[in-house]
Amino acid sequence: MQCKAILAQVLWCLGYPDQALQRNREAVIWAQELSHLHSLTYAMFYAIRLHLLRGEAREADKLAEAALPLSIEHKFTFWSSMIPFMQGWSLSLQGRGAEGVPQMRATLTDVLATGVKVVRPVFCSLLSQAYGKEGQLEEAWRMLSDALRAAEESGQRYHEAETYRFKGELHLREAVPDVEQAGISFQRALDVARRQQAKSWELRAATSLARLWRDQGKRAESYDLLAPVYGWFTEGFDTADLKEAKALLDELG
Repeated sequence: MQCKAILAQVLWCLGYPDQALQRNREAVIWAQELSHLHSLTYAMFYAIRLHLLRGEAREADKLAEAALPLSIEHKFTFWSSMIPFMQGWSLSLQGRGAEGVPQMRATLTDVLATGVKVVRPVFCSLLSQAYGKEGQLEEAWRMLSDALRAAEESGQRYHEAETYRFKGELHLREAVPDVEQAGISFQRALDVARRQQAKSWELRAATSLARLWRDQGKRAESYDLLAPVYGWFTEGFDTADLKEAKALLDELG
C-alpha cells in the first residue's frame, strides 16, 4: 500500500497524472481491504496531496474531511498535524487564502514541533506561494528562503523546481516587477525539472516562462518553448496544469 501511494507521487512528477491517480486509488482500496486504519489514513493523505497537485481541490477536501477525524480519533498525531496543512493549501488554491494562510502557518509550526523535518522544504515553499497570492510579500520571501535553505541542508529536492518557479512569481509581484530576475528564476526551475526528468514540474516552469516571454513580445520564442513540453504529454489533459498550458498555446498559435 505504501509503495503504491508513493509511486503515485512519483508518477505525477514524471508526467503521468492519470496513472498516478489510478495507483493512489489502488492504495486506498488496499488499505480498506486490510482494515488497517493507520494504512488507510496514510493512503488518504497522499490521495489528498495528489488531488491538490492535479488542481482538484474539492476532491481533496472530501478526503480530508474523512481522514482528519479518523487520525484524531485514533491518535495518529503525525497525520492529524499534516492533514490541516493540506486543507489550508486547498483553501489557498481556491482563492480563500485569508483562511488558508493562517491554517498553513499554524500547522507548519505544529508539524515542526513534532521533530519532523523532511516536509520543511515543501511546506515552506507552499506557504510562500500562499503568502504571495495574498500580497504578503515580506513573509512570502522569508518562507521561500527557508524552503531553499531546508532543501539544501536536507537534500530533499522534490519541490525544488516549483520553489524556484514561485521565486520568479514573487519577483513579478513586487511593486516594481523585476522581470530579469523572474526570468532567471523560471529558467532555473526549468533546468532543475529537466535534470530530474520531472515533466509535471517542467510544464509548470515552461508555462510561467512562456507567459513572461509573451508579455515581453517574444511570442514565437514563447510558443517554441512550451509546445514541445505540452506535446510530450499523453494523459491528464483534464488537469489544471495542462489546461492552462493549452490555453496559452492556443493564444500564441
